[in-house]
Amino acid sequence: MSFVVAIDGPAGTGKGTITKLIAKEMGLLNIDTGAMYRCVTLASLQKEITSLEQKEKIIQIAKNINIQMENNEGELTVFLDGQDVTKQIRSKEVTAFVSPVSSIPEVRKIMVDSQRKMAGQKDVIMEGRDITTVVFPNADVKIYLDADVEIRAKRRYKENLEKNMQTSYEETLESVKQRDYNDMHKEVGALKIAQDAIIIDTTNLTIEQAKEKVKEIISSKIRLI
Repeated sequence: MSFVVAIDGPAGTGKGTITKLIAKEMGLLNIDTGAMYRCVTLASLQKEITSLEQKEKIIQIAKNINIQMENNEGELTVFLDGQDVTKQIRSKEVTAFVSPVSSIPEVRKIMVDSQRKMAGQKDVIMEGRDITTVVFPNADVKIYLDADVEIRAKRRYKENLEKNMQTSYEETLESVKQRDYNDMHKEVGALKIAQDAIIIDTTNLTIEQAKEKVKEIISSKIRLI
């Protein structure tokens, strides 16, 4: 039986970075579930699908695309139908449409099945919005990362600048707030805190400090097995 670490939380809490660092340091397989929904979104946009009015086409795309992930020294590369789309799935266009796409129940079911299959018999760490509540409700470790919305927006704004994405802080803040609302009000896979999850507030923590807190929780659980 594989050892599963599940991490949930809103955008900008450091989930992705922390998960990547811990995967590298502890030898866990990092499965980026958010990247999978972004792949579905990118594939939909490539076929000029830009609204949920074409929901059935999006569902068919989710069924037929091939998503693969490779971890190399902690760096995750995402492949969509054999093409490296690691950078493309982080574009402004994909980010604007991924929440509606991921709210489609049929798409979520397809992706959850894929995520569980990817986990297989390997020890994994997964982060997203419903990993502790839907994907792996019986995970060995459940963690919910949180932070003040303005701090999260500042982090995301800094990331956007580093990626040469030209958006203002005000636009980024509104985007984060809208993303929070959408994620928390989804009919399926809504962002919520699992009853048995350990909550870590990263508002005043550096990435290194937050990572060490998460790592200690995982290590403590491993020692009990």
